[in-house]
Amino acid sequence: MTHYDDNPEYGAMVARLDRLQEVPTEVLNTTVVLNGLCLWGLWPAVEPDWEDCAPSDRALAERLCEGCPVTDQCLELELRTVGASTTGVWGALPEDDRRELHRVWQRRRQQPSHNDQEGGATP
Repeated sequence: MTHYDDNPEYGAMVARLDRLQEVPTEVLNTTVVLNGLCLWGLWPAVEPDWEDCAPSDRALAERLCEGCPVTDQCLELELRTVGASTTGVWGALPEDDRRELHRVWQRRRQQPSHNDQEGGATP
């Protein structure tokens, strides 16, 4: 079994979310509700051709969220508000990935300042 703390992909995802750390939860929620393609019923119109095999949860999540302009905000919101109890697809990741990512996200947020992006947080 992979130890996700050692997975550079999860570290990169969490680092990408640092810019959203100071954005209020209410602002993230509004941003996701107003701009999230899934909340507007704008899922891909055509079922992808999976070549006679079931897609992995990750591939399905990526496909469902393809083209959505607020996947980072959605992921940050889910990690912040639901955390390890997450279910479904949020932020282009299936729940198993988000549960593992939540541990990395939580540890990083407990560290001293790591948001070195100039100009402050943006939704």
